[in-house]
Amino acid sequence: MSATAPLENKENSEANSKWLDAHYDPVANLNTFSSCIALADLNGDGESKLVVGDLGTGGCNMKLKVYKGTTLMTDNTLLDLPTGLTAFLMDQNEPRTPAVAVASGPFIYVYKNLRPYFKFTLPPLEVNSLELEVWSQAKEDKIDPVTLKEMLEGIRCKAEVPLSVRSLKFLMLEPQEMETFVNLYKNQPLKRQTVITCIGTLKKNMADDDAVSCLVIGTECMELYILDPEAFTVLAKMSLPSAPAFMDVTGQFDVEFRVTVACRNGNIYILRRDSKKPKYCIELSSQPVGLVRVNKNIVVGCTQESLRGYTQKGKKLWTAFLPAPITTMGVMDHKTRGYQAVLVGLANSEVHVYREKNLVNVVKSPDVVTSICFGRYGREDGTLIMTTKGGGLVIKILKRTAVFDEKDSTPGPPMAQSIKLNVPKKTKLYVDQTLRERENAVGMHRAFQMDLYRLRLNAARAYVKVLESSLSPMSSSVSEPLRMNAVVQGLGPSFKLTLNIQNTSACRPAMNLCISFLYDQSLYSMKTAFFKIPLLVPGLNYPIDTFVECLSDKGISDIIKVFVLREGKTAPLLTAHINMPVSEGIVMS
Repeated sequence: MSATAPLENKENSEANSKWLDAHYDPVANLNTFSSCIALADLNGDGESKLVVGDLGTGGCNMKLKVYKGTTLMTDNTLLDLPTGLTAFLMDQNEPRTPAVAVASGPFIYVYKNLRPYFKFTLPPLEVNSLELEVWSQAKEDKIDPVTLKEMLEGIRCKAEVPLSVRSLKFLMLEPQEMETFVNLYKNQPLKRQTVITCIGTLKKNMADDDAVSCLVIGTECMELYILDPEAFTVLAKMSLPSAPAFMDVTGQFDVEFRVTVACRNGNIYILRRDSKKPKYCIELSSQPVGLVRVNKNIVVGCTQESLRGYTQKGKKLWTAFLPAPITTMGVMDHKTRGYQAVLVGLANSEVHVYREKNLVNVVKSPDVVTSICFGRYGREDGTLIMTTKGGGLVIKILKRTAVFDEKDSTPGPPMAQSIKLNVPKKTKLYVDQTLRERENAVGMHRAFQMDLYRLRLNAARAYVKVLESSLSPMSSSVSEPLRMNAVVQGLGPSFKLTLNIQNTSACRPAMNLCISFLYDQSLYSMKTAFFKIPLLVPGLNYPIDTFVECLSDKGISDIIKVFVLREGKTAPLLTAHINMPVSEGIVMS
């Protein structure tokens, strides 16, 4: 029985899962990120292929791999580490097959029909004039390598224009390696080149899926470039306050577009058409580790194990806290169902599916997920592709019968708590009142303080009066600390009146006490209106009962006053006012 239990649990979990395990290759040897993975119909046959920019070992064996189904179709060697990869249509020629653009260093390698087609190089940057002069002196052998290093270090500390890669590499060398380095590079022209940090696509003039797209690239020199898809010329150039790390592009270049960029300074900038600088800025409390767009909202993953939603103008909508750090993020866009969600890979080997702030599904992974992609693969629309930290490839297919609940599956407050209140707009009266409060802030504060002091004074006076007249149900006497409450029972005309008296002293008993009643004798009558109280032991409750007879049948009532007295004193220790209920009527015999 114990051996079959795990098998039954596994079968139940598979039956309840919304995904089919299509393929798992733990030794696929794929080292990549979500920015270097894409799905595209490269041959125009209706079957989408998986395109992966493999980082190899980090220093060598970098390749562009294409998968068809579960088999490796082709692989091309890359000269440098890929930083981004995207598939786009660059012309209207038939057949309509997309090209693949791979960003690597300062270059973009464009592949068409899985063959090298074009190489784009970023425009060179301005070289520091002092640096150029120093290398010219080194070329003419006017200075030795040690002096060259000292001069370059001085330029690096003071100059506004950064040093070139050649100078930075030279400053890292050991003294015995400097002369060889200078002799090798001194005759070559000095250049300062930036590198690409992220890449995306932007529709040229139509929003169709098969429309021509422009390339949008972010660079280390804090600039964005939009490239023409055919001539690969720079159509637009935008500046950023920091180097971009993640980017999302939407819209059309000829109409209106919006570029959302997460930068290394921990801020998110939103740029629009005809704006050279960011229009909106979102300041995050921690560094962003992922950025995606769902419908018209921006979803950002942060290092504080949180997921945050913002509007297109930077207004914060919600925050969801995660059980582990984020490793990667992606968009789940199931176009045939019209369903969009956010895929979040976590360090605990799980992938969480979020619909706005609600967790709608959790996908278990055999290893930590490093890249994630959802879309059409082969002829299946709902395919989830993941690569793991150990180099594995995981392919899952969404069941056609799978339905995601809109409610949050995590324990917490109800969904109604997150619904925004319909706050009315500010009226003219509200604005005028606000201006009046700003102008008369000092006078209003003084009036408030005066009323507060007057209220405190009246409360203190009333309290002193209660203590002096013994109108309180608790005794203020130190020698006789007593407490009393009264309970009236009955419908009338006979009422039972119960007095509960308690000695609140720590160890001192109360004695020589008596109780007296004061009432309207035309309305009520009592058999005993005055009697003595026995010795009161501290801490015990003493109930004292008496009966009150209502003499009137007119449906009126009055107050009966109760006094707790001490022999030899005129002032009562306690006073209680009992509001008698209206009698139901005199019983007729």
